[in-house]
Amino acid sequence: MKDHYEYPYPSPELESQYPFSVYEHERLTEEAMLDRAKAFYAEMNARRSVRMFSSDPVPQELIELAVKTASTAPSGAHKQPWTFVATQNPEIKREIRVAAEQEEKINYLENRMNEEWQEALAPLGTDHHKEFLEVAPWIVVLFEQRYETRTDGTTHKNYYVKESVGTAAGLFITSLHRMGLATLTHTPTPMKFLNKILNRPENERPFILFPVGYPLDGVKVPDLKRKDLNEIFTTVLEA
Repeated sequence: MKDHYEYPYPSPELESQYPFSVYEHERLTEEAMLDRAKAFYAEMNARRSVRMFSSDPVPQELIELAVKTASTAPSGAHKQPWTFVATQNPEIKREIRVAAEQEEKINYLENRMNEEWQEALAPLGTDHHKEFLEVAPWIVVLFEQRYETRTDGTTHKNYYVKESVGTAAGLFITSLHRMGLATLTHTPTPMKFLNKILNRPENERPFILFPVGYPLDGVKVPDLKRKDLNEIFTTVLEA
């Protein structure tokens, strides 16, 4: 029988113990889906990471909405193992820049990044100078919660943390681009200094640092080409 499931979800036993609701889904025509998909692809294909931001202010409400969008991401056991920490305080941004550049100097100038790594970065022209960390109106740091700490002092494991947080990061970036803002995925290595500066607990680990703002007028980005579909997608038609 079509769409017959031998083991339907949720089972009656499960539903008797935990709350469930009917998923309200509007099924679109294939033409409408194709139109949406093409429009969204075109919009996201125009997205670029920028390294020069305008200092023009950005309302906090927009940052909060991007975080709320990111928090719709699926996560292992629905643990939602992420914390977004945002600041627009000039002194804190300055402290973050100084600490990041100290680590990046070691990476770039003292060979903590090997030759192959630096060769891969050469077309981007990146170096240890991270002025954008002060100029961008917001810095948002995404922390992964390795485990959760409950009010009674006990700890509980989180599952598929990096996969979950990575998915949330993608939605955060997408949301920012959709609303007309720009960002950069900045990962100075190591990033433990962010725990100290932002006063984060031991169970959290920095995942990505996002400077957020408007692109500087006339900003240039590398003229990079994305991989063709046949390089990143395949189908399996036979067992």
